[in-house]
Amino acid sequence: MNRATARRRLAWAWWWQVLLTLAPLLVLYQLFADLRSTPSVLAMPLFIVGCSSLFLSLVPFKRYLRALLTTEKALNSDTEAQAWQALGRTRQRSFIAASLPAWIAALAVLAGLETVPLLLLALASMVLLYLYRIPRQLG
Repeated sequence: MNRATARRRLAWAWWWQVLLTLAPLLVLYQLFADLRSTPSVLAMPLFIVGCSSLFLSLVPFKRYLRALLTTEKALNSDTEAQAWQALGRTRQRSFIAASLPAWIAALAVLAGLETVPLLLLALASMVLLYLYRIPRQLG
């Protein structure tokens, strides 16, 4: 696998993850619009859990950075293809931690969480996912 193919594959994987991160929130937000008018006692705890889940992405992000540096060192060598594959696997695992705030927000829709906290959790996931874009300098 050459460098351009690997970068293109990783770019598509990133866009798919954005879709998988935001789709549950958008679908549940549209389906359960009537629940938003009656917040339950679980709304605030779910928001707090969603905000706390940001800290779960620290360790996977460090692993991703290590894989990124390993890939950079492997450029123009015999191990470049394996380094790109390892970077993709590491980033895929890290995507789960980055998507947690938006997925918790999707659950919080069922508890009647207001729109602004839902947007904050979705935005937090998008910021985390943005950190996982492949830098231009790599390749």
